Amino acid sequence: NGFKCHCMSESHQRQLLLASENPQQFMDYFSEEFRNDFLELLRRRFGTKRVHNNIVYNEYISHREHIHMNATQWETLTDFTKWLGREGFCKVDETPKGWYIQYIDRDPETIRRQQEQEKKKKQDLDDEEKTARFIEEQVRRGLEGKEQEQPIYTELSRENEEEKVVFNLNKGASTSTAAHPKASLLGPSALKAAGTAPTMKRKEVPANPGQTKKKKSALDEIIEFEEEKKKSARTDYWLQPDIVVKIITKKLGEKYHKKKAVVKEVIDKYTAVVKTIDSGDKLKLDQTHLETVIPAPGKRVRVLNGGYRGNEATLLGINEKTFSATITIESGPLKGRQVESIPYEDISKLA
Repeated sequence: NGFKCHCMSESHQRQLLLASENPQQFMDYFSEEFRNDFLELLRRRFGTKRVHNNIVYNEYISHREHIHMNATQWETLTDFTKWLGREGFCKVDETPKGWYIQYIDRDPETIRRQQEQEKKKKQDLDDEEKTARFIEEQVRRGLEGKEQEQPIYTELSRENEEEKVVFNLNKGASTSTAAHPKASLLGPSALKAAGTAPTMKRKEVPANPGQTKKKKSALDEIIEFEEEKKKSARTDYWLQPDIVVKIITKKLGEKYHKKKAVVKEVIDKYTAVVKTIDSGDKLKLDQTHLETVIPAPGKRVRVLNGGYRGNEATLLGINEKTFSATITIESGPLKGRQVESIPYEDISKLA
């Protein structure tokens, strides 16, 4: 097929020597290798996105040790693309611009994650309904309270137009002045009218106002409810842009294992495009292949989960026994608050 052994890895050369007497075995082996490497590149670089088959193939053959099409059972890339669709490895469709492929991820972990996403969406909808009912109930209670506190107005009347009513403003109350010599001229009806002159109910002032607990308004209760809900909510995804992470998967070889990288883009919450710090290579990795990086005390970090998610903070110290840290929030409405016992996996160094 025009191949030269010096272009292949040692393992490929050994297989080639073993299969030299059986051409079909040679063809089957390299077809399987080509298929596996092609699908691995498609999954790792493009995930489940729809992409032109030529783009994937050109990137595939750019690697020196990869097997070329002419060593496999497929004569053309189109034949191979159609075969991927028939076997259920990918979704394929033909357009005026050529063939497009989309990887079908059947990994049990991915399926489990998708089910959890659907479950969380349903839970979020239920929470929204509960919140709406709660707000509606608080508004109703607030309106009822206002109706009960409406002032009561009374009419001031007197039977004899010649009688005069005297108001003592120094005492702050409407009443007849008993000490005035003309007070005796007032009849009982006038005294009664003067006694009912106040037009609004007065609220009783407690003996010690400082010890009186202020009643929460409906808005205060709603805000408190939302804050508690946010603090208790945790998610199974934690990736955020502009944080430093460590690559822990060995599938990419020793070149990338335990190397640090910066998250450049987050895709579908669970996948990130990262750029290695030492070589500058860009990789697309699942969050299970990454872990957070804890810097030295005094450095800035970002909170990745829990009630303070998304806020920037300063690392004050770490507790190696409990695998947790103490931080000071540096952004958002809670700026300046010190938080203890933050798990390592909930924070990561800022790039």
